[in-house]
Amino acid sequence: MAVTVETLEKLERKIILTLSAKELSAKVETRLKKIAKTVKMAGFRPGKVPMNIVAQQYGYSAQYEIMNEQVGKAFNDAVSEATLNVAGQPKINELEAAAGSDDLKFEALFEVYPKVTIKDLSTAEIQKYTAEVTDEAIDKTVAILQKQRRSFAQRGMDAGVEAGDRVTVDFEGKIDGELFDGGKATDFQFLVGEGQMLKEFDDAVRGMKPGESKTFPLDFPADYQSKDVAGKTADFMVTIKKNEAAHLPEINDELAKSLGVKDATVAGLKADIRNNLEREVKFRLVNKNKVAVMDALINHAELDLPKSIVQSEVDRMVQGARDELKQRGIKDADKAPIPVEIFTPQAERRVRLGLIVSELVKQNNLQTSMEQIKAHVEELAASYEKPAEVVKWYMSDRQRLSEVDAILMENNVTEFVLANAKVVPKSIEFDELMAQQ
Repeated sequence: MAVTVETLEKLERKIILTLSAKELSAKVETRLKKIAKTVKMAGFRPGKVPMNIVAQQYGYSAQYEIMNEQVGKAFNDAVSEATLNVAGQPKINELEAAAGSDDLKFEALFEVYPKVTIKDLSTAEIQKYTAEVTDEAIDKTVAILQKQRRSFAQRGMDAGVEAGDRVTVDFEGKIDGELFDGGKATDFQFLVGEGQMLKEFDDAVRGMKPGESKTFPLDFPADYQSKDVAGKTADFMVTIKKNEAAHLPEINDELAKSLGVKDATVAGLKADIRNNLEREVKFRLVNKNKVAVMDALINHAELDLPKSIVQSEVDRMVQGARDELKQRGIKDADKAPIPVEIFTPQAERRVRLGLIVSELVKQNNLQTSMEQIKAHVEELAASYEKPAEVVKWYMSDRQRLSEVDAILMENNVTEFVLANAKVVPKSIEFDELMAQQ
């Protein structure tokens, strides 16, 4: 086999593969003889089918398989000999053979992985976020848990609806005098002031008493989930049927016990909440700082992007979008027009970061250890009721462990970069951190 390697544009390469037609024919013949030993055909005993009939029946498929095998082998041998690190799948086309030659020639077009140059990280300036779990945050969480266990008791018939009440209503809404889908309900129950209804509806029932009715206009937002009514004005009539006031349980040891806290005291409850919040804050800060580090790495690395890898990532993202449409019950999701260009910037970022992170890991031995993976899994499991079962669930699945490994490798890179860059401390409020997605 003669090997010719040609550098095209940036990462693109071309190899000319030459295969002996004589050797290919010999391999096809060997394959057919092997088939003939076991093939079954009507009128012939097994292994006694004439070769010309075997060739007629299986010759094309045998030749196709041998051709693919030999071209693949020739390509692998060529790139190995040339010490090329191939990115993506090659495109192989058959060429016209030279005059007077029986040999077969193929053109293999492909890309190689780029050289990644990472600039001096000490010149990178990165904000490192910090946050604290305050007593106020713990008290807010206790209040949420308290609220989740509230009970309701009917108010007096002369008492008006207040924020926090649970009301039962009948309502009917019309647009241009016509009832619309979802615009009517009987014995509908909701909590006032908790965002379960549009603000105009919520405001309308406040102060009303059981048995009272009211009409009022309601403007649906332009981005309302139901497109049939989005941006339109409806006329509603609502009747209050029942009004119940909320009663919160006391913050005491009984509440802690009902929540399953091991140390069933108020102090034990707050300590448990602090541990959980600190764990959540830690994970959120790691992710937030990771984003800052990755942004810095993009600006401190030089490399060409393999188009084939980017395209593969775009294809994967498009398929993910189609799968999501299917889950939503969208008809003909496989045929839905999805503009692939909207995924290109994100795909390019992912591929770029993947190559940069891989290079940093290789250069600085930032690979994860099984001890690190297990410690992370145990930390994740600590917030569950049965941590040991969660650990077992993670450790028994190679795919899940692979996902944890990828996260921890990025964490190792984040810590390495922060240790070498100019770090600017940035404090962030607990509520702001928890509100971020």
